[in-house]
Formats: sequence, C-alpha cells, structure tokens
Amino acid sequence: MDKWLKPFGFLLALVLICSALVRVFSAGQTLSEYADSNPEIAYASPEPSPDPVAESVSPAEMKTATDAESETEVDDEAEIQTDAEAETQEDVEADTDGIVKDFYYEPLSQELITRITGISYPVSQEAAPALSFQAVNIVSEEEELAVSYEDLRYLSVLYYDFNGEIQTGELICNKGIAQDLLEIFYELFLNEYQIEKIRLIDEYDGDDTASMLDNNTSCFNYRVVDGTDSLSKHALGCAIDINPFYNPYVVFGKGEKGQNYISPAGSEQYADRSWDFPYKIDEDDLCCRLFKTHGFTWGGNWNSCKDYQHFQKVVD
Repeated sequence: MDKWLKPFGFLLALVLICSALVRVFSAGQTLSEYADSNPEIAYASPEPSPDPVAESVSPAEMKTATDAESETEVDDEAEIQTDAEAETQEDVEADTDGIVKDFYYEPLSQELITRITGISYPVSQEAAPALSFQAVNIVSEEEELAVSYEDLRYLSVLYYDFNGEIQTGELICNKGIAQDLLEIFYELFLNEYQIEKIRLIDEYDGDDTASMLDNNTSCFNYRVVDGTDSLSKHALGCAIDINPFYNPYVVFGKGEKGQNYISPAGSEQYADRSWDFPYKIDEDDLCCRLFKTHGFTWGGNWNSCKDYQHFQKVVD
C-alpha cells in the first residue's frame, strides 16, 4: 500500500502546483469565472454551416421552376397578343362604323326638293314659270300626283366603280324600300360589286334614255313606262335600274319590222343573255339574289318583255 501512496501523493502535489500557476498567469480567473465574465463568447451559438442537401435543387424542381417562368412569359405574351388583337378589332369596328355612316337615308331636304322639282318630280303649269330653270316635267293643275315629297327618301351609299375605286352614290326612292336599298347596297359594297355610276336622274335632266346610255344606276323618276301612257314604278320610287347599258330593256316584236325593241340604243349585243360578259345580271348574280331576298321582282323574269336592269317592289 505504502508503495502506491508515494507516487499518488507526488502526482496530487504536481496538480496543485499547476493549478496555482494557472491562476497566477490568467489574472486569477478560473474557466468558469472567465465564461461568466464573457458570456457573448463563451455561450454564443455557432453559425449554422450551409446545408448542401437543403440548398440543392433537383433537376425536376429546376424544370418546374423553368416551366413556371416560361408559362408566365407565355401568359404575358398572350396578354400582349390579346391586347393587340383587341386594338385591331377596335380598328376594324371603327372602320366599319365609318363605312356605315356613309350609308343612310333621310327625308328630302328643302334644298333637294328645289333641286328635283320640275325635273324628276313634276311641277304644275302654274308654278313652272317661277322656277330658276326650264322645267322638263310639267303636269296640269288638276292632276293628282301618285307620290308626295313626304313619301320619298334620299339615300347616300358607297359603291365600287368599274375601276375598283370607291365612290359615293345618291338615290331617291320611296320610303317603303329605303331600308331594303340601304341593306342591299351595303352588301354589294362589302362584296366589291361594281356599279359604274349612281347619280340622281336630275343630273340627266330627267331623261331616262340619257341616264341608261351613261350606264347610270337610278331609282326615282316621275315618268311613264317607255312606249306607254302608264306610270312606271319609278314614278313611285319603288323601282331601280342597275347598270342599265349592260342589262337592257327588251320588248319582243315591238321594234322596226317586227324585231325586238331594245333600249338603250347600242346595247343590243347585251340583249343576248346566252353569253357571259362583265356586269351581266342573271339569276346567279349577287345583285339579283339580294334584291329577290328583299322581296323585289326582277324584270329578267318577265314573260312579255325582259327588263334585265330593273327591280321593283310593291309597298303599302
């Protein structure tokens, strides 16, 4: 036992001596005392090290993120495209509105009444001398007119001429067919159907033959049927002639030497409907189909004569 006590005692003495030396060189602080006096160092939690597993992104997650970004970009592009389409649609609607504004009808203005009285609209013998021009359409005081100014409407339409250029046309018609004509000419315009001229017959001094020779499309003209004493449907404003030179008026066996009477003169070749030529009106022609859809009768379907230019409608 004495044999082990001596080494143990020596070791204990050595520990005590070292402990004393530590107190001296550490300004008299133990480790516990040092920790208590420097808590921000001794008791501070260490900064966590980056977790490579937590920060890593799988290829699938990267693809999902990329797809989400792509979808966002696509959505943005779609919105931009939708906005552009909306603006384009607005432009189209604006253009259409502009076109529609050029298609209208209205009661005859006093200026227009003055313009047509004594030409396409008759004037009485008593009132004729007061006009500023030589009247060409005069009726007796006793004659009761079949139509009044109030029964008529002025129409403004757009159309494509034979050069494919847009023109403004004028028509006077019965109020009973004003809406029909407006819709028909609007459809013809949208389909770029070509009409050479649409002018009031008054520009031809009320001369229907002169108007047809100039291939003018016209409606109201208070006159009789050519070669008769009966009022034409044109006198009521219920008939219209389209491209008349290429679609003449033909009366069988009423010409010289029993030949067919064809008007206007010079359009005889177009009385032969067996061959195709420009501006020909037939059953398949858009113009003919539109007028028939609106309840008009086509002169090309008549039996005793053929009036290929002519469409008329009975109104109340």
